[in-house]
Amino acid sequence: MRVSELVERSGLPLATIKYYLREGILMPGEPTSATQSSYGPQHLRRLALIKALAGAGLPIPRIRAIVRLTDEPVDRLYDTLGRAVANLPPYLDGRDDCPEADHPRARRVLERLGQVYEPAFPAVGQLERALKAVEDIGLPMTVDRLDTYGRHIQAIAEFDIAHLPVGSTEAAVEYAVLGTAVYEPVLAALRRLAHQDIASRTLPEPGDRPAPDA
Repeated sequence: MRVSELVERSGLPLATIKYYLREGILMPGEPTSATQSSYGPQHLRRLALIKALAGAGLPIPRIRAIVRLTDEPVDRLYDTLGRAVANLPPYLDGRDDCPEADHPRARRVLERLGQVYEPAFPAVGQLERALKAVEDIGLPMTVDRLDTYGRHIQAIAEFDIAHLPVGSTEAAVEYAVLGTAVYEPVLAALRRLAHQDIASRTLPEPGDRPAPDA
């Protein structure tokens, strides 16, 4: 297809597509003349990925790192996916995401849940920072809450990994990064709506509250 059709089918302005080409996150088309190139389904797929990642707030360097992994994966799919997901927000400062960093809160939580502890994986630093934040405001993670959260999150993760398209590294990376970027807001919204639903059925009405002791 010509670039005009690529613009129409992708829903992106020509200037944006040219910018992605200049930045190297969209692969060049097949030259058909000195001034024109032909584009195919792979360009539409790549543009859809870039559009989704940009919409999730990723800067160009992070998007570039992800698309490079789809084109040049590392030896193990596990490592490729880990590096790709590591480029998703929230981002940590240099102290939190260095391989030598100690994350005592995250380590205790993961050991309690029976999960692997790899301090170099960015989500470990993210968990450490989140756990410290809840401690600082006086709502530390209790054992009961941790066990309940962990059990259900494990089930979600098992479902996600079971549906991972392992036959294609490109498809697997897209599934992992897009699934993380777009489904985490869905999970947060569903949790809030579940709170609303349960509260509407279980919390007492103002007239039902017991009178204070005289």
